[in-house]
Amino acid sequence: MKILVTGAKGFVGKNLVANLYNIKDGKNRTRDLKIEDIFEYDLNSTEEELETYCKECDFVFNLAGVNRPKEQSEFMKGNFGFASTLLDTLEKYNNSCPVMLSSSIQATLIGRYGTSDYGKSKLAGEELFFDYGKKTGAKVLVYRFPNLFGKWCRPNYNSAVATFCNNIANDLEITVNDRSTELELLYIDDLVEEMLDALEGKEHHCEFDGVDTVLKEDGRYCAAPITHHVTLGEIVDLLESFKAQSASLVMPEIPYNSFAKKLYSTYLSYLPKEKVSFSLKMNGDDRGSFTELIKSDKVGQISVNISKPGITKGEHWHNTKWEFFIVVAGHGLIQERKIGSDEVIEFEVSGDKIEAVHMLPGYTHNIINLSDTENLVTVMWANEQFDPNHPDTFFEKVVQCD
Repeated sequence: MKILVTGAKGFVGKNLVANLYNIKDGKNRTRDLKIEDIFEYDLNSTEEELETYCKECDFVFNLAGVNRPKEQSEFMKGNFGFASTLLDTLEKYNNSCPVMLSSSIQATLIGRYGTSDYGKSKLAGEELFFDYGKKTGAKVLVYRFPNLFGKWCRPNYNSAVATFCNNIANDLEITVNDRSTELELLYIDDLVEEMLDALEGKEHHCEFDGVDTVLKEDGRYCAAPITHHVTLGEIVDLLESFKAQSASLVMPEIPYNSFAKKLYSTYLSYLPKEKVSFSLKMNGDDRGSFTELIKSDKVGQISVNISKPGITKGEHWHNTKWEFFIVVAGHGLIQERKIGSDEVIEFEVSGDKIEAVHMLPGYTHNIINLSDTENLVTVMWANEQFDPNHPDTFFEKVVQCD
């Protein structure tokens, strides 16, 4: 399969092309697709290249368009005019391969979009594509995108999310006129997955009830099935919590496939070099060090403990708190004893055979570095964050002397 992507250097185009190459190069084997070539067409491409691409391609993603012109008249020229050229060139070579059009929710011309020149140009492009499909028999897939967000989106252009992510990541001011304003947002990876579905002939169809997408198997339009409705205030609050993570170490709640997960990934893509790495507080003494790595309100915290040769650490117990000790380097011994009992259970541990050992509630426990020369490095997970006002930690040696 040979695929033509117009607007290949834009936000959607770059993400799509990168993932098409993942399939072409065998890095992504989750799709039933064999890609022979990817034709990238953009502003710097030539008419001759477009002729060649239209002659040879087996699928077209038309992502080219104008959304921030100097003159309003450029909307129709850029969005309708190029679409006409593209379809005329395909027809010239009798190429009736499937064609996808990236339109916009503004093409509904409903509500605040009623006087949108951009929306009018997109609607004209839609009808052009539908007429082309009727005339040639080509499969036409028209997508009306809502607000898009994700990595590589240009800030301070036409995406509030990109601007917020960029500015907060770089300590720049943001302006929010109304925190209650709600946006429908489509994440770039969800869009790319839908476009790959379309390549496999598994696109999702829809109709529109005003500006609302209604999925429908025989719908005239196509749509990515997953979008998120979020207010500007919610977006900003999440971004501020992401920014605070490197100082507090507290990871915000990020459920699977949630908007928060996608926004966090987007935010990270805007971090400047000096913020990609951040220091952690090492609590050190002559025995070694203890460093908190990451915390969560729901699933506790992860720390790393370094014990110098011959050192014993721990010698305490908890009423309710429980932990995992995971030795990743060195050679050590973990001992545990139930409070009120003399029986000691032992686990010899090593970075050569990584295993997790429960620190049981009601058992005093320790960890001993058995090496005379090497540090013992242990990753420790606790089911709750350390609370200095309720530490639930009580000193008692595991091995008691008579």
